[in-house]
Amino acid sequence: MVGSANMDIVFSVERIPSPGETLLADSVARYPGGKGLNQAVAAARAGAATTFIGALGKDENGSELFATMADAGIDSSLVRRVAADTGQAFIVVADSAENTIIVASGANAQVASLTDAERDAVSGAAVLLMQLELPLEVVIESALAARSAGTTVMLNAAPALDIPDELITALDYLIVNEHEASLLGGSEDLAEASHRLAARVEHLIVTLGREGSVIYRRGDEAARVPARDVMAIDTTGAGDTFCGAFAAAIAEGQGIADAATFATAAAALSVQILGAVPSIPSRDRIEAMLAEPA
Repeated sequence: MVGSANMDIVFSVERIPSPGETLLADSVARYPGGKGLNQAVAAARAGAATTFIGALGKDENGSELFATMADAGIDSSLVRRVAADTGQAFIVVADSAENTIIVASGANAQVASLTDAERDAVSGAAVLLMQLELPLEVVIESALAARSAGTTVMLNAAPALDIPDELITALDYLIVNEHEASLLGGSEDLAEASHRLAARVEHLIVTLGREGSVIYRRGDEAARVPARDVMAIDTTGAGDTFCGAFAAAIAEGQGIADAATFATAAAALSVQILGAVPSIPSRDRIEAMLAEPA
């Protein structure tokens, strides 16, 4: 895992405020988060041996996130501790489970290139999973190093940024939600945008929330995976849970459709609990849901 780690500050409100509007929150809480950390925890709890490459500040938030990695069984020996503040995310969650997020990158922005030890770890992994909350140059460097070593390369293109050809041609799997698919595919028509994007990468997975996910292979739709019918409390981190669980399933040899089904169950469990990391399920809970009728 090459990715970000943030401390999430979560405000629970009745609804998402309009521009210029002030709302009183029902509650506020702090949770470990960041797309990279969320996905690493999801992979580890799903049963994958997981190493995290990223940066934390030498502050209280950094120490708490470092402890979170240890609790999840993540190898944090390559995590950098830097002078900058640990990254933070400010999240507003409505009663409908919708959310808005603002991220202050902090220490994450200092991961601009790989050290020799980090490059060795990337090259020796079965699967490399990344996001776009670190500087783009280190994401590209990591993808190219992994590709040259025969490591399976996955990118969750979140937050959505223009992906250069140098990066996308190094990917085995690209994972996006419907909003990201439309932005990266250059069309408000999701199907059109998805097909455009799928033509650029070997495998594309578009997650659709309550509608499940769509799998594309070499530009063509290959399968649809239905979502589980659950009562959502907080969707923060659901996409990250999907990505981490999917990576774990691929690493252990599952096919893409089975891996997406496994990841869908993990994401369905995650939306039923408030907070990103606290909501990520263990392997036994995922398997129990898979054993239930869909």
